[in-house]
Amino acid sequence: MYPFLSIVIPSFNESENIAKGALNEVDKYLSGQKYDWETILVDDGSTDGTLEDLQKWINGKKHWRVIKNSHQGKARAVKTGVLSARGDLVLFTDFDQATPLSEVEKLLPFLQKGYNVAIGSREVKGSERLGEPWYRHLMGKVFNFSVQTIAIGGIRDTQCGFKLFTNQAAKDLFNSLIVYGNGIEKQAFTGAFDVELLYIAQKRDYKIAEVPVSWRHIKTNRVNPLRDSARMFFDVIRIRMTDLFGGYR
Repeated sequence: MYPFLSIVIPSFNESENIAKGALNEVDKYLSGQKYDWETILVDDGSTDGTLEDLQKWINGKKHWRVIKNSHQGKARAVKTGVLSARGDLVLFTDFDQATPLSEVEKLLPFLQKGYNVAIGSREVKGSERLGEPWYRHLMGKVFNFSVQTIAIGGIRDTQCGFKLFTNQAAKDLFNSLIVYGNGIEKQAFTGAFDVELLYIAQKRDYKIAEVPVSWRHIKTNRVNPLRDSARMFFDVIRIRMTDLFGGYR
């Protein structure tokens, strides 16, 4: 019997978050649900012992599994998990749980009403952004403006790492990634793969709901604001050019 919901959680050097109990909160929430579920942890070539910590943590937990990836970046880690997901619906969420898993309750009704994709948003009415430095919020707004201008109209927040899909839509979209489809990553780079996913989804006329969620800023030293912002901007241009040259058919 296939589960109702698959949760994909990418990890890269997450030993600190494991110690803080991030996965305990996920397991506690899911254990209280009446539907069948599975959680897929995809390790993106961690170098701090995360893979070993994850394997120890899931010991004896039948709804959890770990997949080992070489370091290819977040997009490929999420893709690996999505392509192995068996659930009717597939959610990917961040390891640090900046958006708590319980927020999925706000997304589920939209897929039950016929939407193919429901995305958590920090920019639409009713959302919450907690503890975010002003400069990070400003950077996000500038990036979202460039995304709407160059690639995707009508979506105010493409980058919230909390997105729910039907299984068919998830596999179709992740298998169609080109800019973020393959490759080896040298840095802890998240990138604009969400933009590529949503660009393809719009092009294929998937029905997308942008849903307000509660999100809290969690400090990290993995983000290089200038380097990562520049790279993501040029990736958005690459996405648009890929389409112009017939990449997303």
